[in-house]
Amino acid sequence: MTVTIYHNPRCSKSRQTLGLLQDRGVEFRVIEYLKTPPTADQLERILTLLNLEPRELMRRNEKEYRSLNLDDPSLSRDALINAMIAHPILIQRPIVLANDKAAIGRPPEAVLDVL
Repeated sequence: MTVTIYHNPRCSKSRQTLGLLQDRGVEFRVIEYLKTPPTADQLERILTLLNLEPRELMRRNEKEYRSLNLDDPSLSRDALINAMIAHPILIQRPIVLANDKAAIGRPPEAVLDVL
């Protein structure tokens, strides 16, 4: 089983989720998505696995969300995905991928369903 966590070390939920995986002895790959943002294809896969639309994966309280007017309903799916790539701080975190499933670690225990 390959487990990947899209992680932000400054986020408490992300650190808690990482700790949860470590405590369970899960081997995983860490992607610090602020340094290495996902590609459009990777985001599409994550959205599909989570069964979410792009805006649902965004952190709407970030200043970039407001300054880029990402609440504009006329913005296309591609425009929203491109905004997350250009400004990865907008992406909800942490995201864990395993077994062709995905979960957002809010709360951290939510990721146990994909292991």
